Amino acid sequence: MNLSPVTRRRIAIFRSNRRGFWSLWIFLALFGLSLFAEFIANDRPLMLRFEGRWYVPVLQDYSEDAFGADFLPIEADYTDPELRKTIEAKGWMLWPLIPFSYRTAVKDLDTPSPSPPSLRNPLGTDDQARDVLARVIYGFRLSVLFGFTLTIFSSVVGVIAGALQGFYGGLTDLLFQRFIEVWSGMPELYLLIILGSIITPGFWVLLIFLLLFRWMSLTGVVRAEFLRGRNLDYVRAAKALGVSDIVVMRRHILPNAMVATLTYLPFTLSGSVTLLSTLDFLGFGLPPGSASLGELVAQGKSNLTAPWLGFTAFFVLGGILTLLIFVGEAVRDAFDPRRLPGGTS
Repeated sequence: MNLSPVTRRRIAIFRSNRRGFWSLWIFLALFGLSLFAEFIANDRPLMLRFEGRWYVPVLQDYSEDAFGADFLPIEADYTDPELRKTIEAKGWMLWPLIPFSYRTAVKDLDTPSPSPPSLRNPLGTDDQARDVLARVIYGFRLSVLFGFTLTIFSSVVGVIAGALQGFYGGLTDLLFQRFIEVWSGMPELYLLIILGSIITPGFWVLLIFLLLFRWMSLTGVVRAEFLRGRNLDYVRAAKALGVSDIVVMRRHILPNAMVATLTYLPFTLSGSVTLLSTLDFLGFGLPPGSASLGELVAQGKSNLTAPWLGFTAFFVLGGILTLLIFVGEAVRDAFDPRRLPGGTS
């Protein structure tokens, strides 16, 4: 791959920031593992062999009567002792490392839930007897995917809005700025409470609602870059040659504006993760029972006699935000024209 000298310089500066460089790899490793959460923590076997036939319960649903005429034609519950005994008598099952899903109620606990950490449940269980480690894995994936999706869509809308404002200026910029001032003053939380009283917000409903307000985070940065860039000589020359406005914005001004935009993305992502956790903590986020880090924080608050819940929520959320902030600092240094490889300026 042929990289420009500027790109190679930025990569060298990013790599020289050891804290941000290793934070990126740690975050990617954790996120990559969470994408396969069903294969790590699940109340279904990864595969099983019964009477000479192969089954893959982690990928496909099977009814109980597939394992014997004595069972009902309902979805198989592999935690049922009778079903497990029947399958293991004529075959075997391969279970995930953590034999619980985020919604599985752990049976036969030694102490009432929330139960403390043990070999069976390394992070204990919550007040509904669900394995905390399984919920952390699923909640981490959900929070990061939600944060990524919200960051990408809000950035696209914000960049387009800021580009139009800065490039055309004048009345367009004036009217857009007044609209942003009014729209940003809307009571977002109150509107979300009203929305929650009408429908149950799901992943996409909550995402679209938050997108209506979060796109303004990058608009000011992009607008400033376009206001500055539209008066540069090479931009005015391109317009004099008859190049269309879209081409001028995309080829000549947007690359410079994206430098400032990219430095904000890790911080925007961390803010999106925090926002979802905050809404779940307050009870205005995802539906009850969803794998949520915010609900884990609420569990820690409601169960002060189970300190492992609060400590787990603190370290998981704090770890995610710390990694993203370190990555953001490294990206910011990489795009700083005054910074030299090695961390000097």
